[in-house]
Amino acid sequence: MTTICLIGGKLQGFEVNYLARKAGMNVVLIDRNKKPLVRNIVDEFFCFDIVQEPERFIAISKDVDAIIPVNENLETLNFIRDISNKLDCPVLFDFDAYHISMDKKRSKEYFASIGIPTPDDRPSQPPYFVKPPCESSSIGTKIIYDESELEGIDPSMMIEEYLEGDVVSLEIIGDGEHFAVVKETKVHIDETYDCHMITPIDHDPEFRQISYQLAANLNLKGIMDVEAIASDRGLKVLEIDARFPSQTPTAVYHSSGINLVELLMQAFTEGVNEIEKAPEKGYCIFEHLLLKEGELVPVGEHVLSMGDSYDLFHEENGLEIFRTDGKETVFTLISKGINEDDAQAIRSRAIAYIGQHYGH
Repeated sequence: MTTICLIGGKLQGFEVNYLARKAGMNVVLIDRNKKPLVRNIVDEFFCFDIVQEPERFIAISKDVDAIIPVNENLETLNFIRDISNKLDCPVLFDFDAYHISMDKKRSKEYFASIGIPTPDDRPSQPPYFVKPPCESSSIGTKIIYDESELEGIDPSMMIEEYLEGDVVSLEIIGDGEHFAVVKETKVHIDETYDCHMITPIDHDPEFRQISYQLAANLNLKGIMDVEAIASDRGLKVLEIDARFPSQTPTAVYHSSGINLVELLMQAFTEGVNEIEKAPEKGYCIFEHLLLKEGELVPVGEHVLSMGDSYDLFHEENGLEIFRTDGKETVFTLISKGINEDDAQAIRSRAIAYIGQHYGH
């Protein structure tokens, strides 16, 4: 049986563990935090800092088939890169692509160099979209409608034109020479610009071509996601992230049948086959709901990541519900159907089930 080792036990770790389970793999977790979010749902958990105990890390690498870093701690990632030649298994990560994607200004220079459409920088008039240059989260992101509000903005923040439209996402997995563009999804954003829901969307040849180009020009060997806005001025790429994402892979799996953990393993073993169009296997609604005063309200994943456990709460045909109990109770609903109406009916059943147990 294949065993993978995760370095980091938060939301990206949940995603990889979930898909690894679907593929029949074992999962080992290493995290320096005593209570990482996903510790209860992996096969084995080791609590230590790999930077402080490299020999222990190297020893674990002898017993696993692959290592996937699922954290964004730069010291840890640099250490894994430096020590990778001493490890007994491959690290499924493209460090060079991540170096570009981790900095939104660096990414934008890359987009411009190959002619990828993006929102305009520092437009002549509001509204402006302000975002941090190096945060994958939405911290500090806001829309500014008045010129005077630019005063006091941290000079490191990026200021772009604000475009209305759906935020859409695509994952690509490359083996360095071939690049599999997977399944288009819509990213549903809350008022803090954090994602609370993912749903599949229709085949989009233009978005697929842009995503392929972004991966191919990096000679991507690993996984990367592309986020864009489908505006009335056309598709504009917002950012890339060359690391395993959270949330979208589960929706991709249930709507297309493609398991991104399996595909990532293939990229480092036999290679990947390019995908012209993702298979249509059904419809999936992936979402987070916060229990607030007896009601379920949509909430971004940042609230979920503050919890210290993440467990399967309920499972039945077409439905999985995970729950985290930290300062607040958050549910992750994975509602799967043959089409959107079917998935929505299953989602309604999930909400009713939670209501029966929490009295709303």
